[in-house]
Amino acid sequence: MLDSLARIIAVPMSVFYDLIPNYGLSIILLTLLINLLLFPLTLKQTRSTRAMQEIQPEVKKLQKEYKEDPETLNKEMMALYKQKGVNPAGCLLPMLVQMPVWFGLFRLLRSPDQFMPVGSNILAAFQKGLPNFLGMDLGVTPKDALSAGWVGAIPYLIVVVLVIASGWIQSKQVTPQSSDGTGQQAQLMTRIMPLLFGVFSFSFPAGLNLYFVTSNLFRVGQQGMIFRMDGRPEPPPVQKKEDGPPSAPKNPQGSAKKRKRRRRK
Repeated sequence: MLDSLARIIAVPMSVFYDLIPNYGLSIILLTLLINLLLFPLTLKQTRSTRAMQEIQPEVKKLQKEYKEDPETLNKEMMALYKQKGVNPAGCLLPMLVQMPVWFGLFRLLRSPDQFMPVGSNILAAFQKGLPNFLGMDLGVTPKDALSAGWVGAIPYLIVVVLVIASGWIQSKQVTPQSSDGTGQQAQLMTRIMPLLFGVFSFSFPAGLNLYFVTSNLFRVGQQGMIFRMDGRPEPPPVQKKEDGPPSAPKNPQGSAKKRKRRRRK
């Protein structure tokens, strides 16, 4: 399956290389093409994420009300999703669709001469010794580059940093700021997920990391356009605190004097 995916991905990369004979730019153009094709799913994902954030107060209310009854909680949650038109899986669709592309590109970058179309210019370039892109062999991982020396690994490490930074910007863009702490979980995920992805990217080929950086930056632009269409996501409404016992008089001594005067009268 991975071999088939690698051969399929190699076809548009070969076409892009014919237009601009640069291996790294071929990967960037491939990334842009895939993200353009996935725009309907990206639009659905962004709107699903917004809808999930908007119903968080109601979700927390249900969780509190049915915390001792998980079965009823699940039914009530499904009913709430249906009522609000929310699809939790919609938040993951673009990533799930792109995962086969990641695996195929990983395979292609490891053995490009095996999967590139026979007779293509890009295959001929590999056979002659393809030049590096920005000082990197796109089939080498940052981990392997680092084991060969710090100086040569600098471009690879910069790309890893860009993977983390672009992922953080892209996640933060769709996470509204909350002043009452209701969005703390989403904000925590905004910080953790890009870091985890950065750790994983340390073992990915540099070309795949280039794909991630390009995809994240393109998604930032896409989401910005979606916000122009739908408006930016608003933070969840601040929940009102329950009424407590009546507050004590601001001036208890003055109140006591007034009571004494009434008794004398």
